[in-house]
Amino acid sequence: MLAFLLLLSDPFLTVACLIRVPSEVVKQRAQVSASLRTFQIFSNILYQEGIQGLYRGYKSTVLREIPFSLVQFPLWESLKALWSWRQDHVVDSWQSAVCGAFAGGFAAAVTTPLDVAKTRIMLAKAGSSTASGNVLSALHGVWRTQGLSGLFAGVFPRMAAISLGGFIFLGAYDQTRSLLLELGKESP
Repeated sequence: MLAFLLLLSDPFLTVACLIRVPSEVVKQRAQVSASLRTFQIFSNILYQEGIQGLYRGYKSTVLREIPFSLVQFPLWESLKALWSWRQDHVVDSWQSAVCGAFAGGFAAAVTTPLDVAKTRIMLAKAGSSTASGNVLSALHGVWRTQGLSGLFAGVFPRMAAISLGGFIFLGAYDQTRSLLLELGKESP
């Protein structure tokens, strides 16, 4: 099932996760064990768990990113289309950025339970059932012990950070796209 989803998803997303996941694992473990330095954490992971320890949570990260992208990008395009229709002309880059912020924030909110599961998997004690990477099991464990509030733990900071990212990145993308289209019109 995961292989099928990976084939359907953006191949760049899965490649990006090859870099993102090890850095995320090290970062999260550094956040919960402030007494160790980053290199010590990295070395401990390799010594105790091997290279697969750096990729714990890879599947759950990809399984979070797929629905995130399936929500964010169509919503961004729909918001831009609605705004364009309401003002009777194509949105400016700053308006596209605002749409990106809303789309990113909404996508962040609805995928927060998957982010919680990913974090639990990455931070679980090696050898535990959670560390095995079963997303449904991790979600069920959070639901059983903390309920709905546990599944949406950190939703507001996540929404804020991703909204800011959506504003910057999607606005910059739209601005760059507009500039390139203008350059294309000017060249013979």
